[in-house]
Amino acid sequence: MAAFNGIGWFEVGTDDPASAERFYGDVFGWTVAADDSRSADPAYRFFATGDPEGLRGGLFATDGRVPNYAIFAVRVADVEDTCRRIEAAGGKIQRPAQTNTGGVTFAHVIDPSGNLFGVFAVNRG
Repeated sequence: MAAFNGIGWFEVGTDDPASAERFYGDVFGWTVAADDSRSADPAYRFFATGDPEGLRGGLFATDGRVPNYAIFAVRVADVEDTCRRIEAAGGKIQRPAQTNTGGVTFAHVIDPSGNLFGVFAVNRG
């Protein structure tokens, strides 16, 4: 897991997860699988990139609820505090902070140049 303020995750959100799985498999040899120990959400599956030391990531089936995306995510100590600092620095919140069933709080944000990325915190407890 990345240290705070390091890139710790990537995520592909799509309304066509089967095509995305095929694409990343054909191009990079990545596989995708569910992992109930990490997320009970059937819409969320995990990439295996073949690099055990590399960045980890997930594939999220959006069902059209949000636009398709591919983003990197920065691990932070406090997502809501980070979102406040992003807005104060001229950024915007695209998808407000929320906590998933695995206890990960995340948000999608936009920098002042219009680039989308994510921030997340792993809640232990």
